[in-house]
Amino acid sequence: MSAVPTRALPTSQVTVLRADSLQKLTWLVHGFSTRPGGFSDAYGGGALNLGFTRQDSRSAVERNRRAFLEKLGTMNAGQPWPLITLRQIHSDVIHCVGKPPAQPLVGDGLITDRPGLLLAVQTADCLPVILADAKRRAVGVFHAGWRGTVKRIVEKGVGEMRRWFGSLPRDLKAGIGPGIHGCCYEVGPEVRERFHSQFAYAAELFRESKESDPIRERYPLLFLTARAPGHSDLPKKIFLDLVEANRRQLLAAGVTARSISASPLCTCCRTDLLFSYRAAKGPTGRLMGVAGIKPARK
Repeated sequence: MSAVPTRALPTSQVTVLRADSLQKLTWLVHGFSTRPGGFSDAYGGGALNLGFTRQDSRSAVERNRRAFLEKLGTMNAGQPWPLITLRQIHSDVIHCVGKPPAQPLVGDGLITDRPGLLLAVQTADCLPVILADAKRRAVGVFHAGWRGTVKRIVEKGVGEMRRWFGSLPRDLKAGIGPGIHGCCYEVGPEVRERFHSQFAYAAELFRESKESDPIRERYPLLFLTARAPGHSDLPKKIFLDLVEANRRQLLAAGVTARSISASPLCTCCRTDLLFSYRAAKGPTGRLMGVAGIKPARK
């Protein structure tokens, strides 16, 4: 890894979003990054891209990461806390970590009860989900796209925190960060079928919308006579509410409704503030959802 600049960075330009449900936990460090205030030019000038993407330079991303960590306040004697990330594969694989790993981890969830480590997942439409045990001071971060959601990654995250730390669901606080919302998340019928095979409430997670065709609407008789019977309707679009899907999983796992908060920001709608793979129709930068435990004061 190339050296990270040690000079002061303009962290005042970096905006960090917080989850309402996690704000009162004084021992917790958490946040969701945004797009402005960085050093990357690959996705528009001054972008805070936090992922080592092909389009961006490594030095720019390292400067972005340091600026983000400084804004979070996760510095110790001028050095940032260890940032633990994953090679994400849209899975339900969750790692329990007690120290920085010797080799890169592969999966989509991280949990710890060790202070001074910063767990992170990267997103550009998928949801970053943070869990925090208010009593046992343990945290978890999870990357939940539709594939991870249908595999129940956040529900399994609750189970893993109970297995490793004795966390009780009623003690957990959950923050769902910015991601693509039901207004924009169009999916195919195969995705809906996968959800229906796993969740009894799947029908409540989807909505349908007819294609819009102004010419057809203005001249309906033309299309009725030009096409064979049974073939005059335009196909319906299917939209998935990924936020509600993950909220329902948390509720099913025993997390109380009042302990769950979700960002109202849709990545696809707010490309001025957030990165969206769907809106960019291809390569884009990466946001981060992070959580860690503050070391005890000596």
